[in-house]
This record gives sequence, structure tokens and C-alpha cells, in this order.
Amino acid sequence: MTSTLTLFVNPTAGRGRAVPAARAAATALRARGRTVATVVGSGPADALAAARRAVAGGTGALVAVGGDGMVHLAAQAVAGTGTPLGVVAAGTGNDFARALGLPVRAPTAAAERVADALDTGGGRPVDLGRIGDRWFATVLACGFDSRVNDRGNRMRLPAGRLKYDLAMLAELAALRPLDYKITLGDGSPAEVSGILVAVGNTASYGGGMRMCPGADPHDGLFDVTVVGACTRATLLRVFPRVYRGTHVGHPVVTVHRAARVEIMAPATTAYADGEPLGALPVTAECVRGAVRVLGV
Repeated sequence: MTSTLTLFVNPTAGRGRAVPAARAAATALRARGRTVATVVGSGPADALAAARRAVAGGTGALVAVGGDGMVHLAAQAVAGTGTPLGVVAAGTGNDFARALGLPVRAPTAAAERVADALDTGGGRPVDLGRIGDRWFATVLACGFDSRVNDRGNRMRLPAGRLKYDLAMLAELAALRPLDYKITLGDGSPAEVSGILVAVGNTASYGGGMRMCPGADPHDGLFDVTVVGACTRATLLRVFPRVYRGTHVGHPVVTVHRAARVEIMAPATTAYADGEPLGALPVTAECVRGAVRVLGV
């Protein structure tokens, strides 16, 4: 590996916060004697190709500057390569950084963590989820929440978060359980009628929704949260508890643990780290210590 660090930047993350965050991080890293290169890209595919070239060229670390979407993209470049991952959390949700106790919207502090880890050979192996050749860092979601994302992504107006709020109201009005078939580990498939299934490598997604509050990204296992069939009224009572993680105590919610999960359901999209993966079925595996994260 070289002594050059690569900042992997999403300029649109956090409504533009990533650009000044990248500048602050670069300044802090250079003050610690590090050479810094920057990868932006004209789009996700172009940016990922450039990040992979940096990893193949022996960069000393790939430092994702942005939110969970940028961590997701960076994971595709570094997982299983031995190249460490740094995170300068400058997005909207930053669930991965929060799960690991990394600084959030504090780019200089985050860069100092990266530099300290590199100086001492530190950092910590962290699990990632894998679906085929696609990696994810936080939560795989499929059901009510992914349908809200689908609907919101189809809406041109209004802009910003409001369209997802409206999409949620529309999906609540159309709420119906899905017929899932879920296989945990080497077990037999279980048929479940439910509202959603979330597979957590970490506890939260969507900016603090602790759907899988017991998930630990160091134990080699997913937490699988299943919200069973329920009425709109029940879902509206349970949903606010997600932000505290206390929803898992409700009778309609069950939690399982497994290193491998297969999920099937009709006409349902899977999302991971907030990014669409495609239609079910999917098989997710928890890969223990898939990446070394600096500053943890």
C-alpha cells in the first residue's frame, strides 16, 4: 500500500455538506503528514470504478465522505481487499457511523480518527452483509418501508423528504400484509404473513430508525426483525417506537438471529443502506470482519 489516502466524495450528500467536509478532512489529514487524493466521479458507476482503481493501485485507505449511500458504494470497492475504510460522516442519516461510534458531521474529528488509526495500525474488523457480489453495511429492508421508497422514488414532486412522507401516507392507505417465505441459516423455510422484514448488520437505518436494535456488526450474525400482519392502527402505534428500539417488545414483532437469510415475497423490492437492490428473492450472508474500519 502507498501512503496516499483517497477521499471518496459524494458532493450531493447532506444537501451539499460533503464538499466542505471533504475540504476540512483533507486539511486535517495533510496536517498529519498524509498525502490526499480525491475521487468524485460523474455518477455512482463512474465513482465506483475510480475508487476500485485507487484500491487496486494500493491506496493506503479509502475514506468515504458522505452518508450511508457513500459507505455502501465504498464497501463495494474495499470489502475483502485488505484496504481499510475511513468514514467522514456528512450525509443525512449516517447510521453506519453512529453504529460504530464515529464522529458525525465533524469532519476534522473524523479525519483525526483516521490518521490516529493509520499511525498506530489500528481500526477494527467490521462485518458486512453480502448478496451475491453486492455488499451492504447497515440494514436490508423489504416490505412496507421498501414500498415507501419505491413510491417516493417514482414521485417527481414535491422535492426532498416531503415526498417520502406523502409516499408513506399513500402506502398506509394501501397497507396489506405480504406472504413471505423466510429461511434462516440451514433451517427450513417458514411462511410468514407480515408487513416488513429487516435484516440488520447494524441497528438502524433511515436516519435513526432502530429497526434491529440488538444488531452488532462484530458478531458474525444478522438480527432479523419481522413485523407481522397487523392493522394500520397497530402499525401507527408500533412505528414511533422504532426510534427507541422498543418496538421489538410488541407481540406483532419477532426477532431472529442468523448468519444467512433467504427472503422471498411477491412483487417486493429489496433495499440495503437505502439503495435499491432489485426484486426479491434475495439471500444475504453476514461476512465476519469483511472490512477494517479506521477510527473504531
